[in-house]
Amino acid sequence: METLLIIAAVLCGIIGIIGSVVPILPGATISFVGLICAYMTEGSTISQTTLWVWGIITLIICIIDYILPGYFSKVFGGSKAGITGATIGVFVGLFMGPIGIILGPFLGAVAGERFNQNRSLGEAIKVGFGSLISFIVGTGLKLIVTGMMMYYIWKDLFLQIKELF
Repeated sequence: METLLIIAAVLCGIIGIIGSVVPILPGATISFVGLICAYMTEGSTISQTTLWVWGIITLIICIIDYILPGYFSKVFGGSKAGITGATIGVFVGLFMGPIGIILGPFLGAVAGERFNQNRSLGEAIKVGFGSLISFIVGTGLKLIVTGMMMYYIWKDLFLQIKELF
């Protein structure tokens, strides 16, 4: 069981980091599950306080992840069509690799604003830029959080493995 928990902790940590960039995967939540798996191992040094703090941080990141796109869209003058376009762009971008993941929301927001709202190209690009900034800020926050949780997982498991030898 111990080995299974260790493998699950590391895999969840890695998948969580990947999920920070890939919109379909809830990266912070998966990393938190990895932290819980590490906590449940026999020789864990992770405290309950640490677990609670990261649980709250995970919840905050999940909430922010849903608020950011709408917030940046409004700041940059976007409409529901722009938000819908950006969302579609995220999913289409998944099939186009890393560049598609970054450009998908931008191009989707521009298309939504341009064709559904009959906005000028300049206005549509401005909204697309807001969508891009939202993606970069959200992804950056998720990468920081999941990276820190992976650090805690790795540090905890490394100390346990070190004690075995």
